[in-house]
Amino acid sequence: MVHKILVSTVLTLCGWAAIGFSWTQPSLAALPPGNAVKDPYAILRNALPIEQKELREIQHKLEDTSDLVRGSRWPSVSKAISASQFRVSNRKQEILESIPSSEKENAEKILAKLKTSLVNLGELSSAKNKNEFIEERRNSLKLIGNLEALALGENFPYSIPKEFNDLPRLLGRANASIKTSKGDMKAIIDGYNAPLTAGSFVDLAQKGFYDGLPINRAEEFFVLQTGDPKGPETGYIDPENGDQRTVPLEIRIPDKVDTIYKKTFEELGLYTATPTLPFATPGALGWSHSGTSVNDGSSQFFFFLYDAELNPAGRNLIDGNNAAFGYVVEGNEILNKLDVNDQIISITIEDGIDRFKSHA
Repeated sequence: MVHKILVSTVLTLCGWAAIGFSWTQPSLAALPPGNAVKDPYAILRNALPIEQKELREIQHKLEDTSDLVRGSRWPSVSKAISASQFRVSNRKQEILESIPSSEKENAEKILAKLKTSLVNLGELSSAKNKNEFIEERRNSLKLIGNLEALALGENFPYSIPKEFNDLPRLLGRANASIKTSKGDMKAIIDGYNAPLTAGSFVDLAQKGFYDGLPINRAEEFFVLQTGDPKGPETGYIDPENGDQRTVPLEIRIPDKVDTIYKKTFEELGLYTATPTLPFATPGALGWSHSGTSVNDGSSQFFFFLYDAELNPAGRNLIDGNNAAFGYVVEGNEILNKLDVNDQIISITIEDGIDRFKSHA
């Protein structure tokens, strides 16, 4: 049986009625400030639970050049790059002090690459080379993300309620390779912000549970869903007790101390809140559950397809009703080729398995 995705939106969209969903407008809906953030790497950078001041300021300075480049405000772009170069050169010691001693040598190498990348950005800004500037900025931001990940070390910053001690968890991030009948994708699985959901996904991938399973639902411009096992069951059956393992709804909100478990945004009155891991970009990975409970998700998951320009984070009610646990970062074009005639060939965890625990 296919688990449904509970979803509503604040927009009235032509053609969506044919899909079979109702679209309603909750109270207090409002556009979030700024442009929709659709880059999965940007979402993942900002979802890291750190506040390393120097790195965050460089990161945000570079991210803020998006509007400047779009408007061809190259003098302002050059000024932002110069400020970033200054901070890398003059705050190097502060940055290194935030890195665990075992990773300082690696951090030194990344900082050297970042310094070179910023020099390249300065030259591309002076030449007003938009396309190459955007590509090089992406490289700079990836390097910053790598440094921020090093600053986290091995510490997991959040507590998980003891009632879930028997569930697997991912205490950090992992990289997954997803092979399908139409091509391959790579995804980053985020256990910082969805440890139980990510942990269950990693556990099942390691067990080979998803290998050979079909795409059991394909809604154009909406979702692709898989993970429904063959037979009458709707999820993973624990061989030790014969029970279906279930994972509670699990969502974090920026600046909140505790992760939200077992409650939707609507139940909490958070109608326009934006999760730390929003459904804001095609390729977001979401955990499915039935239409009767948000806490009975077991193995089925979906690839989110529609565009944040149409349904920004904080305005679509998949956010707050389903848990996102990662993003496809390579091979997104494969998502447009998959349908119910296709299947997942295999899902392999390539990196980060050392952060996986089978239970508390």
